[in-house]
Amino acid sequence: MGAEKDIIIAVELASTAIRAIAGKREPDGSMQVLAFAQEESPNTIRKGVIDNIDKTTQALSHVVAKLSDKLGVKVNSIYVGLGGQSLRSVHNRVLLQFDGLELLSHKTIDKMRDTNSGVVYPNAEIKEVVPQEYTIGSRSIVDPVGMQAEMLEANFINIIARTTLEENIRKCAAGAGLEVQDIFISPLCEANALLTSNERRSGCALVDMGADTTTVSVYVNNILRHLCVIPIGGSNVTSDLTSLKIEAEEAEDLKKKYGTAFRSDSEDKTGQKVSLSFDRTEDEEKLQEIVEARYEEIIANVCHHISAYKEQLVSGVILTGGAARIPELQQAFSRQAGDKLKLRIAKGLPENVTISFGVQVGEPDRLYTLYGLLLEGTENCVGEVAKTPAQDTFDFEKKEEPEPVVEPEPQTEPEKPEKPEKGPSALSRLWKTIGTMLSDEE
Repeated sequence: MGAEKDIIIAVELASTAIRAIAGKREPDGSMQVLAFAQEESPNTIRKGVIDNIDKTTQALSHVVAKLSDKLGVKVNSIYVGLGGQSLRSVHNRVLLQFDGLELLSHKTIDKMRDTNSGVVYPNAEIKEVVPQEYTIGSRSIVDPVGMQAEMLEANFINIIARTTLEENIRKCAAGAGLEVQDIFISPLCEANALLTSNERRSGCALVDMGADTTTVSVYVNNILRHLCVIPIGGSNVTSDLTSLKIEAEEAEDLKKKYGTAFRSDSEDKTGQKVSLSFDRTEDEEKLQEIVEARYEEIIANVCHHISAYKEQLVSGVILTGGAARIPELQQAFSRQAGDKLKLRIAKGLPENVTISFGVQVGEPDRLYTLYGLLLEGTENCVGEVAKTPAQDTFDFEKKEEPEPVVEPEPQTEPEKPEKPEKGPSALSRLWKTIGTMLSDEE
């Protein structure tokens, strides 16, 4: 792909897998998905909370490495979603009494918000504040600035979570060599991506049925009114089926093949048998009874949390998540919530998300949380062009080039210097001289 600019990376720490997605914002504000990767992570995330820091760090490293390979760039930072069992909303009211009529200003509102933010919760901290209406006398007002009042009441929804939740996310990211650009509240991001402005304004409940948890978000008049995470999900159904003395993997397959959230009383009982491991069989009806019973419990919990707003949910309930793919789920909801409550199962891509040609994301309508996180991101998360795996391996294992071997020249005996020729000895010269003298005397 080559080096790209302003690529946003979002990561979802789900109970069954860690997923990462890369996207680039288009000039019109929409998001184009460039790559997707996931890493199965059994026994790392439990009820949406990091249960094993080492395994989560390793899985995060692997999924980001996969994404880097697909992008051809190095991922330096990520946006992460925060969810989990401890995430919930708490209502808080702040009262301000004045001496006579007071002209309300932005400073007054900021003071009330600061007072609300200073609330301390045992073993939890405020992650997000959602202002509700303000009350003057008997009137509910969205924006009281510029009005006069002797007393002002401000209502807030504080979204809180366990203090260690964000700490562990940052710890795992640091262990994987990644910077955290920001941590977003996953249900809020998902709602922004999935719900239409008309649904939030007219009143609706978004129900995300995951593996370990079911998250309920209620909107009325375009404002979040309630948020909770129910610690029950699709994996509980699978666990119930293991009571038939079968492994979890087999139970999951049976749930997908035969499970239903609603069985009609008038349905004919065929007595059909279902094959189990070790040459055993079980009544299909019994399997469906087990599945239906657990879905009844999940739906009952959801109905309890939306009951206070039921008359205001003109747009009804929007269902999403892996556990929402079971047959007859809408009928099961209608049986407990009533036929008047409108229901729909979210399908397809959000209107402001597109997927690049050739990019594989599996089932695109199962990634609404990731799409929401991606749309919230603003900062570039990638760096220089990454090396190919072959180059990385070569560089890692590269050894120093050996020095060229210089063969020694063959050793030869050094030539002996030639001896000077010997002249006549001194005795010979003496006799020669004597001989010459005798000849002269003669």
